[in-house]
Amino acid sequence: MRKTTIPIGPQHPLLKEPLSFTLEAVGETIVSASLRIGYVHRGIERLSQERNYAQNVHLFERVCGICSHAHTTCFCQAVETLLGVEIPARGAHIRLIMCELERIHSHLLWLGVLAESIGFTTVFMYAWRDREIILDVMEALSGGRVSHAANVIGGARVDISAEQAHDVEQKLADFATRLPMFEELLTRDRSFRARTQGLGVMTEAMVHEMGIVGPAARASGCTLDMRLQAPYGAYPSYDLTVITESAGDVWSRSQVRLLEMQQSLALCRQAMRNLPEGPPSVRVPRRVPAGEVVARIEAPRGELVYYVQSDGSETPARVKVRTPTLPTLMALVQLLPGVETADVAAVIAGADLCIACADR
Repeated sequence: MRKTTIPIGPQHPLLKEPLSFTLEAVGETIVSASLRIGYVHRGIERLSQERNYAQNVHLFERVCGICSHAHTTCFCQAVETLLGVEIPARGAHIRLIMCELERIHSHLLWLGVLAESIGFTTVFMYAWRDREIILDVMEALSGGRVSHAANVIGGARVDISAEQAHDVEQKLADFATRLPMFEELLTRDRSFRARTQGLGVMTEAMVHEMGIVGPAARASGCTLDMRLQAPYGAYPSYDLTVITESAGDVWSRSQVRLLEMQQSLALCRQAMRNLPEGPPSVRVPRRVPAGEVVARIEAPRGELVYYVQSDGSETPARVKVRTPTLPTLMALVQLLPGVETADVAAVIAGADLCIACADR
């Protein structure tokens, strides 16, 4: 039977960011896949060598619009380690609150994109509606919906007043009443199950072989979560559980994210009530002692790694970022062969790619 070449991207309704897939199909079945990235490469790592550490906090926030706070948290932790600075407990709690709010909004965005890709517009609309609650909370706390500028080296730039805490608690309580609806919709709807169960199966062996992290890995039985395996910030003060599934398909990835949203919401509400007294940040010197360090945190898509090398000046000698999307992209090329053309959209959306993070 004759092969048909199907180009997807770099601009395509299926893709929320530019990347290019070239698929080959025999009949309705994909037999091979290749991809090309680099369309939004901005040279951020090189630009960081021309800016001082304080300016780089804002630069690395622009790596990604979805997990911007995660990037600045990881970068700040790396620099703080080189400085030998321990941030105040209040600042650590504010970072935790912002990180978990970001995790919720990222998971809702993923759920909406996945639902839309398989024609489940109802869930798409509900996800976008309720995501606005979380974005409103983040804007109320930091002043920004996308770039929050909530971090500084030495702690948090923003503080939370008693009035803000009360308003945020009310909004989070409202959001908590809406979460069960998503679980009911996804569990009850037979079409969603039919379009996601057994699709894009990622085995645990593949997870370990390719270094896949985050919800995608935990949906395949992997228990890696940096908040537990290498606790940082205020996370040691709270009880967390690693949420896992075993099937490794798109359905399992949706279940992991639904449960993670519930856990993140509970963490935010606890941290808001237990906010310690004191300043949110401490002053730090402009010059960073010579040395090198690796910092790791659990971003919404998984383990985020920052390597920072200092030569003792006000600007870093080298910064290297390893984002969770890179191994997922490599795995995706292996997941697409054997998939029907009608299911390609669900497999790509279910991978939760962040091309801005991967390209930088």
